[in-house]
Amino acid sequence: MNRLAVVTGATGGIGIQLCRLLARNGYDLLITGRSEDRLRMLANELKALQSIEVNFLAGDLSDPEFRGRLFEMAPGTPSVLINNAGFGDYGPFAGSDWEKQDEMIKVNVLALTQFTHMFLPGMVSKGYGRILNVASVASFQPGPLMSVYYATKSYVLSFSEALSVELAKTGVTVTALCPGPVNTGFAKAANAESINVFKQSSGADPEQVAGYGYRMMMKGKPVAVFGKKFKVLIFFERFLPRSAVRRMLYRIQGSRSK
Repeated sequence: MNRLAVVTGATGGIGIQLCRLLARNGYDLLITGRSEDRLRMLANELKALQSIEVNFLAGDLSDPEFRGRLFEMAPGTPSVLINNAGFGDYGPFAGSDWEKQDEMIKVNVLALTQFTHMFLPGMVSKGYGRILNVASVASFQPGPLMSVYYATKSYVLSFSEALSVELAKTGVTVTALCPGPVNTGFAKAANAESINVFKQSSGADPEQVAGYGYRMMMKGKPVAVFGKKFKVLIFFERFLPRSAVRRMLYRIQGSRSK
């Protein structure tokens, strides 16, 4: 088995912690993110942590040429693919910046789908592979005021679940990791730091989320919701009318700190 892992969104939060876990478990790494300096620092840290090979490529995952370069850089078929890169945006869709929405769809959906399509055939032919797609508890609901972000994460969950069935008995598994708010730079990048749902709920530690996601990926679990509270909420939400869920999410998302 090729002990190679490819990780997108490796320079922050959950991504860094997943890279550290993979390194401790003896995986060579191909990592990507926007900051070359941060990637270089992480690569040096990981190589000092364990005697492994770490390659990196900095760039924008919304760029199809960059995605192709990353694929060509992989020294063979990875045994692990982690699609962690993603970001959100807060505010009414009608007044949003289209370029940011377009980039969000390309990073959250297109890049994840393309990398899976690029690496999956090799995994199937070798009879082994683990794919972790980082989704969100947002995958289970519509998200007024973050409509595109929630929609992209719904796609990630649906896509991952469908592949998990298609790949049964191939030795390849796909896991959708669904955390709630995590202590990362997500809220700042999404212009949502003043929203109560982030200020009051962002207690999850990236290291804990990464550890849980890694374990569920290795077990081949199709859907991995982090946190008992969110598991309970998602379970009971299915019994509510969709109209009630939409209104509830709109009130939650629209609640700002004073």
